[in-house]
Order: sequence, then structure tokens, then C-alpha cells
Amino acid sequence: MKCIVLPEKFDYDGSQISSLWAYNSFGVQEDSVVVFRGACDVKIEHMIDLEDRRANESIWSEDMVSFIIEHFDSTDLKLIYARQRLFTALVREHLADLGVKTTREGDDLFLKGKKLTVSIASTSAVSQKIHFGINVSHDIYGNLKEAGIGEDKMVASFMQAVGEAYVREFEDIEKDLRKSRPLGVV
Repeated sequence: MKCIVLPEKFDYDGSQISSLWAYNSFGVQEDSVVVFRGACDVKIEHMIDLEDRRANESIWSEDMVSFIIEHFDSTDLKLIYARQRLFTALVREHLADLGVKTTREGDDLFLKGKKLTVSIASTSAVSQKIHFGINVSHDIYGNLKEAGIGEDKMVASFMQAVGEAYVREFEDIEKDLRKSRPLGVV
């Protein structure tokens, strides 16, 4: 699994959740986490959540950190939702290490009762995808600046740390798979 943190601003419009986006954009043909910071404005044609789409909701942020995750080992929707929850818990753990207390409801994190994150998971014929976004600044929702993580260097460090932590989780899972004895085998 590979982690790529884009050094330049990059806006999220929802098209990045398409299959093979990391390959088309960066030549990455393996499981990956691509992390970037920029504005977020998801167009209705790229909206995956049908409840949001039916309600004509808007998903936007003036400044958001986005994590685009792609796995090629399965196209199981339940598995990618489990991975999305794992990622949410990992982000919450990293925020706690920085002294930021959040609450979690499913795949959402809240800061002082205000929604801090957006996330969606889905599958295609070839892969599983997750978009996980964290507001850096926002007038309505919770954000990293409000949490004391507003300086560019702090945000960049957080982006790198979380992306690399997710990669380490899967490297560790792969090691565990190769050391576990199957049930019924002596």
C-alpha cells in the first residue's frame, strides 16, 4: 500500500472517488491513500450518498483535508464500510494524541457537537474507495483551526501521519495473515 501526500493545493469535487483515480493521476497501481488539502465542492453528479443526493444537499468546505483510499483486494461493500470505520477511528486516535477530543457516530467525527468530517465509501467492478474529509476551516461545521490545528505545518504533519498510519495498519494486517494458523490445522 502506498501513501502519497500532495504538496500543492488540490480541490475535491467528488470525481476523485472514481476507480483508478490514483493510477490515472499519479501512476499508482496498488492500494493507496492519496492525501491533499484544498476546497471541497461535491457536484450532484459525483454525489455517492443517495440520501444527500435526494435531499439536494451540498457538500462543501473552503478548506478541507481529503483522504482518497483505494483497495483492490475486494469489491465487497460491507468490507469497505468496515475499513471506513477503521479509518475514522484512526483519525480520532490521532486527534486525541494532539489533545483534540472528538466524538464518533459511525463514520462521522464531531468537535464540540459540530460535525468535523465527511466521508463516503463505495465499490466498483475493480476496487473499493473511500473519501474522508476533515474541515480545516469552516464557518458552520467543526474544523481543525477551532481545534488548535490550523497552522499549515501542523495540518501537513497531521495529513502525513494519518496517511502513513493507515498504510502501517494494513502492512501489519498482512503480517498477521501470514502468521496465523488456520482453524482445524494442528
